[in-house]
Amino acid sequence: MEAFLTSATLVAIAEIGDKTQLLSFVLAARLRKPWPIIAGIFIATVLNHGLAGSVGVWLAQLIAPHWLPWITGSIFIAFGLWALHPDSLDEDPKIHGAGAAGAFITTTIAFFIAEMGDKTQFATMALAAQFQGALFAVVLGTTLGMMLANVPAVMVGEKLAKRLPLTAIRWIAAAVFIATGVVTMLGATAQPV
Repeated sequence: MEAFLTSATLVAIAEIGDKTQLLSFVLAARLRKPWPIIAGIFIATVLNHGLAGSVGVWLAQLIAPHWLPWITGSIFIAFGLWALHPDSLDEDPKIHGAGAAGAFITTTIAFFIAEMGDKTQFATMALAAQFQGALFAVVLGTTLGMMLANVPAVMVGEKLAKRLPLTAIRWIAAAVFIATGVVTMLGATAQPV
């Protein structure tokens, strides 16, 4: 349960103002098909985070156990610093077909690609490495976190974005990531080497 709740909380907070949330706003405004967009976000996130989590577990097996908390803690602190930098979309997504099927396909492809190298993807890797025996819980949690941040973006759109205090949210996300990193490292000092 800890892996699920930690993953959901960290990703939901980190996703606010993230480029994939900005992509949600753009897709909602351009395609105006909320349910296929939401389904596309879900599928892309499960696939992307399943892959990222698997890589995280694999990498954790290559690292000596006494180093793992220090490495994942450092990564979380780096994410905290990364969260302070506002994201932007590099380009508009390419529309694939018309109607609900086109909205679903466009969203799935655009979201999967946008998540590649994104902080929430790396967070999923780090969380999976930290909670090695709980890959399913981590992927389920990070997917829930993405949905908690992006479904309102799709449903309410840019009106919500203009009312959210994004700078304050970025600072909160940074603080949560840094605190998670510090707690992870402090846990390493409590364990015998």
